[in-house]
Amino acid sequence: MVVSTSSAGTSGSMADTQKAIGPIVLLGPPGAGKGTQAKRIAEHYGVPQVSTGDILRANVASGTELGKKAKAIMESGNLVPDELLFGMVAERVKQPDAARGYILDGFPRTLAQAEWLDKFLQNQQDAPLPPVVADIQVSYNELLGRLTGRRTCPTCGRIYNVHLSPPKVDELCDVDGSKLVTRKDDEESVIAERLKAYERQTAPLTGYYQSSGRLHVLDGSRPIDEVTAQAFKVLEQARKK
Repeated sequence: MVVSTSSAGTSGSMADTQKAIGPIVLLGPPGAGKGTQAKRIAEHYGVPQVSTGDILRANVASGTELGKKAKAIMESGNLVPDELLFGMVAERVKQPDAARGYILDGFPRTLAQAEWLDKFLQNQQDAPLPPVVADIQVSYNELLGRLTGRRTCPTCGRIYNVHLSPPKVDELCDVDGSKLVTRKDDEESVIAERLKAYERQTAPLTGYYQSSGRLHVLDGSRPIDEVTAQAFKVLEQARKK
């Protein structure tokens, strides 16, 4: 379902910041704008943005049992297994600030994680609302443009995009005149592989949500405010059902 609406602000009304919106899953490739939209939705509804990266770092820093196990695995050069990640996510979304809902950032990434999330939610005693799943879609060429266009000032750290927010003088920093550089992870060959990896990993995931009629497609090529408005409309319509 593609939704198109006009622009919208991000500050929610008192009613918005008190309503139960349940879990929200944002899907989309690198460069689609998931982080920006997650922050806007979180602010509008007054719910937390739950990042698996933040959860992992917090558990390691505070020395929880899960964090100790994860730290040992990461120090050995291996990826943290789903079993540990599931435990951390479960603990985080049970916190009081997530009682009305939360936005999952970076989770689920695979079909196995999506299936675990559904089972976890179904087994909770308070019978939470099912997740609303929004897939921010942007064409491959536009994603390449967004990601490969990034330039960084090596002196002050300011970031530009030669396509979207270029410097006043080509390839020179507006602040100190330094020649802008392209970071290694912004090179086209690296980005192309990241996008291919995303497609391989998440294709079964989007199919899973689509087959159950829960996948809402947002047109991520639109201006940021319009994408936000699409997201708000999807959430409002989903929670009226």
